[in-house]
Amino acid sequence: MMYPMCRWQVAMGFTLFFIAFIGEAAVLMRGPYLQIGTPTSIIIRWRTDFGTDSRVSYGTNVNNLDRNVVHTSQTTEHIVALSNLRPDTKYYYSIGGNGQTFGIGVEFFFVTAPTSGKPTRIWVLGDAGTQYADQRTVRDAYINFTGARHTDLWLMLGDNAYSSGTDLQYQDAVFRMYPTMLRKSVLWPAIGNHETYSADQFGNFAYLDIFSLPTAGEAGGIPSGTERYYSFNYGNIHFVVLDSMTSDRSSDGPMCEWLASDLAENTSEWLIAYWHHPPYTKGTHDSDDPILDYELIEMRENVLPILEAFGVDLVLCGHSHVYERSYLLQGHYGFSWEFMPEMIVDGGSGREFESGPYHKGPESPPGTVYVVAGSSGQTYPSPLDHPAMFISMARVGSVVLDVDGPRLDATFLSDDGYIADTFTIARPGATASIRITSFTVSSGAINITWGSEAGRTYYVERTKSLETPQWEAISPAIIATGPTTTWPAAIENEPLLFYRVARVSN
Repeated sequence: MMYPMCRWQVAMGFTLFFIAFIGEAAVLMRGPYLQIGTPTSIIIRWRTDFGTDSRVSYGTNVNNLDRNVVHTSQTTEHIVALSNLRPDTKYYYSIGGNGQTFGIGVEFFFVTAPTSGKPTRIWVLGDAGTQYADQRTVRDAYINFTGARHTDLWLMLGDNAYSSGTDLQYQDAVFRMYPTMLRKSVLWPAIGNHETYSADQFGNFAYLDIFSLPTAGEAGGIPSGTERYYSFNYGNIHFVVLDSMTSDRSSDGPMCEWLASDLAENTSEWLIAYWHHPPYTKGTHDSDDPILDYELIEMRENVLPILEAFGVDLVLCGHSHVYERSYLLQGHYGFSWEFMPEMIVDGGSGREFESGPYHKGPESPPGTVYVVAGSSGQTYPSPLDHPAMFISMARVGSVVLDVDGPRLDATFLSDDGYIADTFTIARPGATASIRITSFTVSSGAINITWGSEAGRTYYVERTKSLETPQWEAISPAIIATGPTTTWPAAIENEPLLFYRVARVSN
């Protein structure tokens, strides 16, 4: 049993009173969470209820964490950088202090970023931090959707913790909401308006203390000198994260000047930009309103011309609590009534099984898809009639991006697991997505045939319901030998079954 030890002394007329707990164990209050992941380094952060030293043990074998980093200073905010790592490598780790271990096991791992393109899964959350039931169902829908597929990185588009972005609200809306994701996938956030409502007299707010973000170009791109906006690379993707709330949005301001310089140096195959206030929306905010939504107008007028000049592929924003997705666009910097048909580069759906993907490349005209994904925590009925949008809906959900070489597939996943929208952006050399070409019953089996790529690995999966799908693999690993593959599934004594084909990222 542990007992508190008390002592006092009188000095210069004052009574000093101390309480210390002999042998008391520290309690993990937050984390671990991963920051600034690069091919050769990563930062691991966590919080304890009282000060301890900081220790991270790590290695490529969960049973042999043979490397250690120890900071001896006593602190409650633990920030440990690991370096000299191998690119695209899975490391297991444990954290601790003062002789304690707070987290260890197969669920505590990270995968370092690759140095070149690899199949990459990205989870995108906008305005998630409501702590409502909607936030939890969006989280659970994604966990069920991705299954065993590792999330390589995830993005938060601002308003990550309502209603004022305080440290306590972040504790409930982020750290208690996504503990398993935080400890195995690097989070790259953006600033929303609600982050700033707790700002002090110097303009600082909890977000800037909670996150470690690149300021010196240490994750790719050029130094921004601030955590409010930054860039980073992951494989063949360059990400630009802008601050549409607290930084100067003028075309000749520091942020836009940095942006142009950063993009001038970029050589990555894909360019994705994200921030909070969307340039086009007719949801719970209006990108035509110069009084209430002037940030949206300024970002559209001043930032979009820079991004489009450097060939940005995809722009992601939140703020408006709906889902909206544009056509492939170029050159619309004015109000919605100034939108012209010639600003639509491709007026199709972007869906391979309909009008085909949106094409980018030397032989194709430039263009960008703009997504408003601010419904990861709540949504409301809205006009949803912006002419730049191909599809709009007041539906709760999150966005899943899959980038595989010259192909980007985007999915809007609603909180009930329904895929409410998809689109593809394809560069030269992009392969086709999986398509089941025939589904027949013969010889006591269901014969499923799909378009395949020789050498790729596939699984056939099944679920009993699409309302609350629980997909399970019913085939062994199937390595394709040609452009089509067929696998016979046994007929089951069930009233209703659904099937799909999943491709392994190999």
